[in-house]
Amino acid sequence: MKQTGRDTGAARATSEREGSGRLEPSRRATGSKPDDAALGATPPPAEALAQAELAPGLYLVATPIGNLGDVTLRALAVLRGVDRIFCEDTRITARLLARFGVATPLGLYHDHNAEQVRPAVLAALRRGERIALVSDAGTPLVSDPGYKLVQAVIAENLPVTVVPGPSAALAALVLSGLPPDAFLFAGFLPPRQARRRRALEGWSSLSATMIFFESAARLAGSLADMADVLGDRPAAVARELTKLHEEIRRGRLVDLAAHYRGAGAPRGEVVIVVGAPEQSTPDDAEVGARLRTALAELGVSAAAARVAAETGLPRSELYRRALALRGEEP
Repeated sequence: MKQTGRDTGAARATSEREGSGRLEPSRRATGSKPDDAALGATPPPAEALAQAELAPGLYLVATPIGNLGDVTLRALAVLRGVDRIFCEDTRITARLLARFGVATPLGLYHDHNAEQVRPAVLAALRRGERIALVSDAGTPLVSDPGYKLVQAVIAENLPVTVVPGPSAALAALVLSGLPPDAFLFAGFLPPRQARRRRALEGWSSLSATMIFFESAARLAGSLADMADVLGDRPAAVARELTKLHEEIRRGRLVDLAAHYRGAGAPRGEVVIVVGAPEQSTPDDAEVGARLRTALAELGVSAAAARVAAETGLPRSELYRRALALRGEEP
């Protein structure tokens, strides 16, 4: 099966004859909009999608992040039509498949077995098989090892395409009320505080909304570190997205940290969305005065943290200024 330079990264059907009866991934890999003709076309019924023959290749299939009603017709058609589905946890994926009557065999592909399983998946794709990759919830490759498989598939010029759908990161972003025009998805922060703070330092001056996954147990600590390192920015904490007890809590980082410190770890999956550095900041003279006052009572680190909370300025920047001011003292 050939791929032209224009088709790189997209699975294609072996036959492009009209009326071939195959469910084909998009042939326009470089386009971002559907064909004009497709805009006015009547969507095929679910039964027709389920019976259509799939082209060989790897299919990256997004699955619901909570509400099973979010699964797409195309996702179900692909999951029924492939030869095998690789997933992180067969118990979780089996429940989804059982709900919709999908009987496709399952295989495991996760952090602990990826190096051993990847050659077998590549061999199946070389034979012309149809393979789907899913995560436990949401879009595969987002915070899971699937990207290494995709890299290997692309390196061998084998067909790969995506079946888009639910994403916890994007759902939290649009619910947060924070600017979505420029954003960074940073996945999970390091669990240890020192490494977590170093990672946040690296992003402190980035002019973009930031999205993080976090465990419920570390939520209060991570929010406190964000407030300390990034400044007291607007933020939102989303949990149990699309589920019965979905919750979005919006506020400043300091207030959110205090809330979860008092309330304890919440239930469910958590996404943190943090706003970009705010433009309205105190002038240079006022910041210097605040730092001098803080340094009269505190050490450099604690003084920088206090002024960061007061002004919303990055703690890293204030720490450097506080060091310079401490050096000016007799």
